Amino acid sequence: MTSANPLPVSFEFFPPKTPEGVAKLRTVRQALYARRPQFCSVTYGAGGSTQQGTFGAVAEILAEGVDAASHFSCIGATRESVRAQLAELRAMGVRRLVALRGDLPSGYGAGGAFQYASDLVAFIRAETGDAFHIEVAAYPEVHPQARSPEADFAAFAAKARAGADGAITQYFYNADAFFRFRDECQRQGLDLPIVPGIMPITSSTQLMRFSDACGAEIPRWIRLRLQAFGDDTAAIKAFGLDVVAGLCERLRAGGAPALHFYTMNQSAATLALCDRLGL
Repeated sequence: MTSANPLPVSFEFFPPKTPEGVAKLRTVRQALYARRPQFCSVTYGAGGSTQQGTFGAVAEILAEGVDAASHFSCIGATRESVRAQLAELRAMGVRRLVALRGDLPSGYGAGGAFQYASDLVAFIRAETGDAFHIEVAAYPEVHPQARSPEADFAAFAAKARAGADGAITQYFYNADAFFRFRDECQRQGLDLPIVPGIMPITSSTQLMRFSDACGAEIPRWIRLRLQAFGDDTAAIKAFGLDVVAGLCERLRAGGAPALHFYTMNQSAATLALCDRLGL
């Protein structure tokens, strides 16, 4: 299925923990670079626990000639530590950040100079001006820790008004949730592109575990179909490709500005989606 409207794409990776994982991710990236991504992003562990691996992967992506965005979280951080990390990233040639509140490692109290991602965005802007293109997270189905949908949207609006250039959403399988969120942004005068985050479906157990943890809703009909397939991996992948490609087509028809793929450091499912969509 090709289209006269090939959307820009971007890909997200996590920093590998082993030398084998590092080598495998290099191969995965090379396969995905054929789709000419706008950028590739690398996630950041709780409390900056993967900082070295994150910055290392970002440096490799830049060296491979592709724009790279480092995830950057602030909870538990000091102004001095954030200032030093921003200087390190600028020296590496990084021009994109995904600014997040992040999670504290288990066993830590709260603390730190930044309570919310909006505090971090405002600090980055004050310290570095327009040196970075800043993306923030958006939750069309409401952040799992939000007090209410209204409070969640207010938190997003604060990030946008603090100086975000764009937003990437948590993954979802209900396009209407995305369109409602985008329309509310427009009503509130938040003029920034909202890019849907896309999670390929390749394993039902993995999807259920992730979704329960992050608050992404799996529609009942998808959940029941996945359960019915049991251990039939081929059937799960074929069904997942149909479901997610259909979702992406709806998003494209509805005016989504780009698609951001959560690759899970794999290339096959994302490449299959790009092929189906003509991207």
